[in-house]
Amino acid sequence: MYCIFCKNPDTEVIETRLSEDGGAIRRRRHCPKCVKRFTTYERVEELPILVIKRDGRRERFDREKLRRGIFKSCEKTKVTSDQVERVVSEVEAELKQQGTTEIESRLIGNLVAKYLKKIDKIAYIRFASVFRRFVDVEDFEKELKKLL
Repeated sequence: MYCIFCKNPDTEVIETRLSEDGGAIRRRRHCPKCVKRFTTYERVEELPILVIKRDGRRERFDREKLRRGIFKSCEKTKVTSDQVERVVSEVEAELKQQGTTEIESRLIGNLVAKYLKKIDKIAYIRFASVFRRFVDVEDFEKELKKLL
């Protein structure tokens, strides 16, 4: 590893440990040439998740976009930002466990709906109305009957 200060190619590792979240290895390094210390992190390279949209287009999974959509459904409800974060994390974790890098948007919507249904029925109905493209009152009635 090159020294970040003097570009010396021969640095020494003086300490190695797991990062706080366990997702990386943290290494403290020392440069014998300039006598400075610095930290490096080693992480697993994750493959990007591609979302297959309804029209067949593919776009990169965007955690922030998912969070915004869930927050929109949860406006003026009792759902906390911590709960929204938990849903986003759970959905992302389930997507990574799928064993593929291409996921249909329908699966993501179903996962979000599953979690929102447990947390808040109003947020669930709002999300479902957009995700499932409710076009009239009968669509709402059908979904409400399922909830009851």
